[in-house]
Amino acid sequence: MMMNKDTTTATSSTSKIPKVELVPRGKGQGYSDDEVVDRRKWIEDKTSSNLEHISNCSIPYDSMRGNIENPIGSAQVPLGVAGPLKINGEFANNDFYVPLATTEGALVRSYERGMVVISKSGGANSRIIRDENQITPTFFFNNLVEGSDFCKIVNQNIEKLKTLANATTSHGKCLDIETRVSGLFVYLTIRYFTADAQGMNMIVKASDAICQWLVKNSSATKFQIFSGFSMEKRPSGGLLQGGKGKTVTADILIPQKILSLYLRVKAKDINELWQQTMIGNKFANALGYCGHFANGLTAIFIATGQDIANIANSAVGVTHFQERENGALYASVTLTALTIGTVGGGTSLPTSKEALSMIDCYGSNGCKKFAEIIAASLLAGEISMAAAIASGEFVNAHEYYGRNRPEETK
Repeated sequence: MMMNKDTTTATSSTSKIPKVELVPRGKGQGYSDDEVVDRRKWIEDKTSSNLEHISNCSIPYDSMRGNIENPIGSAQVPLGVAGPLKINGEFANNDFYVPLATTEGALVRSYERGMVVISKSGGANSRIIRDENQITPTFFFNNLVEGSDFCKIVNQNIEKLKTLANATTSHGKCLDIETRVSGLFVYLTIRYFTADAQGMNMIVKASDAICQWLVKNSSATKFQIFSGFSMEKRPSGGLLQGGKGKTVTADILIPQKILSLYLRVKAKDINELWQQTMIGNKFANALGYCGHFANGLTAIFIATGQDIANIANSAVGVTHFQERENGALYASVTLTALTIGTVGGGTSLPTSKEALSMIDCYGSNGCKKFAEIIAASLLAGEISMAAAIASGEFVNAHEYYGRNRPEETK
């Protein structure tokens, strides 16, 4: 009787779990034209919607495999271009026209204004200071002594661990391994060079090989591949130290004549703005200091097929303005955690490839150039925004360029 009662209870409990109607995946992989059309029609019927523009997709559906699941079409974002932007970089040394995908009016015009000022001032210097990515798995122990002994094992086998990691990829390279003990846990920060890839999938696979070996050859009870310490896709004060993506900087000295003619400001006006907003940022407990890094980064990321969530860490950095002799303005930006790629991910999708090709960055050997172009582009955006605020033109500029006024329906 007890068995029957338990069985009845279990059945009754199971029957209370609500059924859900999943999005149809199709009979095959889900990326054939017929499967996508059927799925879109199912969504239209289910939601009583018309997906005419979503269905107007020029990207072959089978090329989306690895980038998205349950595809029904594509989202279209307006794409503009700003330039010319003259850059005197180590890898980017030319005039560039930068693709920006956005729905924010006035953004492209603002960046273009800054780019023209930079170009007329002789071009922006841009340099990569550090180039790596990192991940920090966690190891579990029964006590502190085991964790401390584990660190000794790591330090005694650094080269072997690097070899294990490097065997998993033909592009990346393990650079360094660091340990951090906290009670029952050891955090293992593993640093990599990821070549032209953003590289997160690459270094997760490589680090898993290291972790598997360490668990087998130590007293660690288990490991977890993510600890939160690697600052992936979220802002953190640790990002200012570098080591998460590329640390890249760009600067320019703008003569007083160009400031007056094209920006209608003086160097002292922007220097004063920088001082008071720096204090405001401190009151706000902001990470780093900038005007609007995320604006330009997001527009470039969308245009070029980057992982948009990496805006959270890539937008952490510092802008600096300084008044110089003869009324000139020195301006610089430093991005400490720029996480980008020119191979893999969404970069090979047709529109992304075209956008990267516009700045000659698509494919191998393009990522360092891409980083220098991004830094110089954000420098242009910081200069333009600062001038608009200091001159009192910010509101009028957004009123003129940034308002969408569709005709009223009669």
